[in-house]
Amino acid sequence: MIQFLALLLAPLLNMPVIRQIRRNHGFEHATIHTLSHRVQNLSMAGRSTHAGFYLYGDVSTQEIEAAAAEALNRMRNGEHRLAIHPNCGTGFVTAGLLTSLTTLAGTTGMKRGVMERLSRLPTIVLLSTIALILSQPLGLSLQQHFTTLGDPGDMEIVSVRRFEFSVPFAGQRMTAHFVRTRSS
Repeated sequence: MIQFLALLLAPLLNMPVIRQIRRNHGFEHATIHTLSHRVQNLSMAGRSTHAGFYLYGDVSTQEIEAAAAEALNRMRNGEHRLAIHPNCGTGFVTAGLLTSLTTLAGTTGMKRGVMERLSRLPTIVLLSTIALILSQPLGLSLQQHFTTLGDPGDMEIVSVRRFEFSVPFAGQRMTAHFVRTRSS
């Protein structure tokens, strides 16, 4: 079903700017996979754009450069599954959407009384749990067919830039890197 929908939406998914964002998103995941084998207790988040991707976390620029180069090389050599990551926002959105829909379904026709709400709680918990279980493979499939692209094509790394900024209200500094990419 997901594959069929992806085929129907292929003209949209393969528009140059969307294709480039999907490639960078896959490359971002591959870089994080590679970093996770190099850096113990890696805590990192990412965000992709048409021009590259941001990585947020306290990792040195040299480690980012080395991991990105290795990830791109591995993807070029056929390791396209590196583009799929279990902690991707696509999976979180899928889980949120499915649990919201099942909760909504579980409350359909419910009266306003407290006892009615409490009596539905086991059903809502069960439906939400099933939704969470189903959301993991569905989120991975959505990544594979819609939000990432495992084939880097002729992509190349242009630069890796480090930024540091203050986190509002936290009194802490955040480290971010932007990996700029280019494709012809």
